[in-house]
Amino acid sequence: MKKLVISGLSLAVMLALGGCDDGDDGAQGAAGEKGASGLNSLVVQTELAAGDTQCWMGGVRIDSGLDKDSNGTLESAEITDTSYVCQPDNFSSAGVTLPYSVLRNDLQNGAIPGSTFEIRNGGFGSDMDGHPTNPMQFYAITDRGPNANFTGEQGSGKMFPTPDYVPRIGLFEIQATGNIRLLKTILLKDRDGNPISGLPNTAALGGTGETPYDAQGNVIRMNPDLPYDANTNPIKLDDYGLDSEGLVAMSDGSFWVSDEYGPHMVHYNADGVEIARINPFATDSRNLYSLPAEFGHRWANRGMEGLTITPDEKTLVGIMQSSLDNPTKHRTDLTRIVTINLESGAVSQYLYRQEKAQNSNSAIKALSDTSFLVLERDGAFYNTNSNAMKHVYKIDISQATDLESITGGELVQDAEVGLSLNGKSLEQLIDENRQDGNTDAGWQLLASHNIQPVVKSSLVVDMVAEVGYPHDKMEGLWVIDGQRLGVINDDDFATWSSNGVLEQKYLDSNQSQIDGNTLYIIDGLDLAPVQ
Repeated sequence: MKKLVISGLSLAVMLALGGCDDGDDGAQGAAGEKGASGLNSLVVQTELAAGDTQCWMGGVRIDSGLDKDSNGTLESAEITDTSYVCQPDNFSSAGVTLPYSVLRNDLQNGAIPGSTFEIRNGGFGSDMDGHPTNPMQFYAITDRGPNANFTGEQGSGKMFPTPDYVPRIGLFEIQATGNIRLLKTILLKDRDGNPISGLPNTAALGGTGETPYDAQGNVIRMNPDLPYDANTNPIKLDDYGLDSEGLVAMSDGSFWVSDEYGPHMVHYNADGVEIARINPFATDSRNLYSLPAEFGHRWANRGMEGLTITPDEKTLVGIMQSSLDNPTKHRTDLTRIVTINLESGAVSQYLYRQEKAQNSNSAIKALSDTSFLVLERDGAFYNTNSNAMKHVYKIDISQATDLESITGGELVQDAEVGLSLNGKSLEQLIDENRQDGNTDAGWQLLASHNIQPVVKSSLVVDMVAEVGYPHDKMEGLWVIDGQRLGVINDDDFATWSSNGVLEQKYLDSNQSQIDGNTLYIIDGLDLAPVQ
């Protein structure tokens, strides 16, 4: 949908013709009156800077018309035709990759025996948000760092080949050449200004027992120089550690970040130092406000994947990636949106019904106080699965049921699982009423008790149909203006694993194309709020 408007110029030419009269005798007739002078046609070319509404990468606007007042200047009222010649770019077709460095390249590549692979210091694809004042700049955030599934002596968990990695925010700028430049990196820090890690939290903050291991398969411990001992040298965990996923860039230069561990919603200043926190653990003394306790039942690695803020910057809005394990595993097409008023702490909750059970809601962006874009995807690669789904929907919560406002009769606000019906959580009701994978009966049961999910008003873009989206993890959105949307993928630091063995992450079966953070910009969309 890249716009390239080139129309012909309307050039009016007026000719003054003298009349003549040939008499019967063939003599030349008398000269007629002199006609009026013709009007001059003027053409004005105006250079357009990058970020222009008509030409995203810059270009030229061509205005033309007749100089009706004969002053030699083309006035706005005299313009009869306008055309644009825009600089070409690859954002709407193949996308443009973000720059990266290499964290390490000494580990054996499990995909190609005998070779090593690069763990890339990219990873800036968990989410993105536009710079508040510069239309050509955006922020992007990493997750907890390079990791892969692994089971060792201390049970199942994650291998962290760069265990000292610090989750971070990058400030990027789109250059006039069409390339992307990294301007600044902001490391996330605790309240004392110390860099945090991406290691899991303790059980008190929702830790799910994901044991961290290093690249050699050794459990990561408090003192790396001494053997593991549960009492004297235990597993190293980090209660400030984040598996960061959602990003909001505030107008004052600060950031709100949501994650998959707590889930936590953390406020960082412009230097990346924590200044406030919201999570479902009421005993956490760091909390500004608390989320409802049921959010602590997040599905491991599928926490609060998306975060945004209303245009007045008063209300945070987060979306869970998938169903909650509430109170145990009930993994269906039900997921939750939560809003938190930053002035009062007031919380509201809404249900979102996914197109396919166990999909991922990977981003949410506000268009108004009640209208949002939601990214919903599966985890498939299009090159191996033609049914891969990478969608962005426009939703409206104004007619949805606020779960926090309901009580009475069979509906009870339970301190642990939230709103319940006949003693069962909403996730449990959908799961237990599922028939051959179909969840309609459960949703109809909720509707019979006046519980309605958010309304999906339209499909904004299907990235598979739009660009043949080659990546598995479409995770970040950037609302550039009323018609342009930026989309970015999580490349997992170009690191993958098969059967617990680390390898390079490839996009193709020939293992020739390494996955990388890639920005796509789709034009011509309707990004106006739902009315």
